[in-house]
Amino acid sequence: MNISTSLRRAKAPLALTAAVMLAVSACGGDQSADSGASGDELSGKVTVDGSSTVAPLTSAASEFYAEEQPKVQVTVATSGTGGGFKKFCVGETDISDASRPIKDEEIKTCEENNIKYEQLAIANDGLSVVVSKDNDWVDCLTVEQLKKIWEPGSKVNNWNQVDSKFPNEPLKLFGAGTDSGTFDYFTDAINGEEGASRTDYSGSEDDNVTVTGVSGTKGGLGYFGFSYFEENADKLKLLQVDGGDGCVAPSVETVQDGTYKPLGRQLFIYPSDAGLKKPQVLDFVEFYVENNKKIAEDSKFIPLNDEQEKELSAGLDKLKEAAK
Repeated sequence: MNISTSLRRAKAPLALTAAVMLAVSACGGDQSADSGASGDELSGKVTVDGSSTVAPLTSAASEFYAEEQPKVQVTVATSGTGGGFKKFCVGETDISDASRPIKDEEIKTCEENNIKYEQLAIANDGLSVVVSKDNDWVDCLTVEQLKKIWEPGSKVNNWNQVDSKFPNEPLKLFGAGTDSGTFDYFTDAINGEEGASRTDYSGSEDDNVTVTGVSGTKGGLGYFGFSYFEENADKLKLLQVDGGDGCVAPSVETVQDGTYKPLGRQLFIYPSDAGLKKPQVLDFVEFYVENNKKIAEDSKFIPLNDEQEKELSAGLDKLKEAAK
């Protein structure tokens, strides 16, 4: 990965709005000592775990950050969104990567362990439905067809059962494992209930398994985040999805403007207040937030829109106050 010097921190945070800057100013005191923006060399560890979809984004942020603070060790693990929250809510990690919002039962566990946090939407994503390059009979599927394929108890195992115009070709399914936020989001968006899915498919928290399975199976079909398709566009065919207003493919424009539905989503990081009391964790999170657009673009994710940028900056400011 080419680490651009344009990602080095500016004297004023790149993503903070004027309104937030004024709010910080009104609180009094110099924030530079807390943020690490004064140029002090930091050291120590930053532990991150969670979503395999968000991991490439956070890994890119850590690589860029290493040029500024080479003595800080940022570790990024991928046990899935649910697995990440299990560790985060008992205080084992500083930051949790998540491809869905935290669930009520996870909130309860965090509360029981006095783990305070803030949900920070760091980028956008469009869940991508993919087939093999050898598939020449379908370019678009409706939400109804996807539901027919993926709903609990579905016995659809041939493409001609999806549409009689499709060939007599065995349908083999690949997708996210049940501990993945991608699984939760896809099942909710397509089947109307989080976690509701047929079980006779090849599931994994590692999206590369889905890439290999779909690309090697003529009748294969799978789903994962948009960035994984872009990384493997030479191996896979991207389908459009008809959410009721015609066929739309995921892209920067269609995800940001909401026309790619219902599979457009936000991606999150959850820093804890205890984590942000460590100077290196606070500095890394600030760097991540301030440079979110560049990091997202370099990692082939979809950047935040202007309103989301404002919410992100306000969320970080709120968490910094809670961490004091």
